[in-house]
Amino acid sequence: MKKAFGILAASAVLVLGLAGCGGSDSKPTEGGQTASLSGTISTNGSTSMEKVIGNLKEAFESENSGVSISYDATGSSAGIQAVSNGSCDIGLSSRALKEEEIASGLVGTNVALDGIAVIVNAESPVADLSVEQIAQIFRGEIKDWSEVGGSAGAIACIGREASSGTRDGFESITKTKDACKLSQELTSTGAVIEAVKSSPNAIGYASLSSVEGKDGIKVLTVDGVACAEETVLDGTYKIQRPFVLVTKKDAALSEAAQAFFDYATSSAANALIRNAGAVPTAK
Repeated sequence: MKKAFGILAASAVLVLGLAGCGGSDSKPTEGGQTASLSGTISTNGSTSMEKVIGNLKEAFESENSGVSISYDATGSSAGIQAVSNGSCDIGLSSRALKEEEIASGLVGTNVALDGIAVIVNAESPVADLSVEQIAQIFRGEIKDWSEVGGSAGAIACIGREASSGTRDGFESITKTKDACKLSQELTSTGAVIEAVKSSPNAIGYASLSSVEGKDGIKVLTVDGVACAEETVLDGTYKIQRPFVLVTKKDAALSEAAQAFFDYATSSAANALIRNAGAVPTAK
């Protein structure tokens, strides 16, 4: 009787073990997540991070069919505020967090680096400017293209709105904070590109990930260095900024949101980030 009971017990353990091993709910996916994840994840912020987040979102959702990720392109400052007030899970910022934002309990985690490309109309003869020349142009100290080797014509500076992370990054690096004399102040990266494309005398700035392959514009070298992945990563291209995921220090993410955060900041996401035109930072 004892022998028969032992056989039955062993059989039950074996059946349960096989069921556990074969259950589809625990099968790992290529993204390192599990098929049992479900829920919604809200992201909010930088318009410059659209391609990066789009690629990460598409890949993660394809591996986790129960998860839906939203993206609101409201600008970096708005995204940071959304995390702070709890209206989104993960904020997206194309600038580093400020001291006061960190002091308020927010945490910034770099997911990528992005070069801020300085762009002119495709027909412009100007190919290279120094950081100082760019600063002088945007401060209104250099007013005509003939002063920097171009054809005569009044320079039209195109920039982003005050809450833009791209603007904050550009002005911080060029030391033009609150000093730019803009002909147009626009609310998206795409609008800046289109404005420069349509104006022969325009100059503007936009994310590297947004300008690659665009017709009608020319990306300038800065101090002789091209804006490219390798020059951003090695630091030789001077006008660059981080792409940041923003969370609350003392507020746990949902299981799905944490899994997406972990995936986005892992080396498994590097190819997706690179394909979006940004420079991945995960090793």
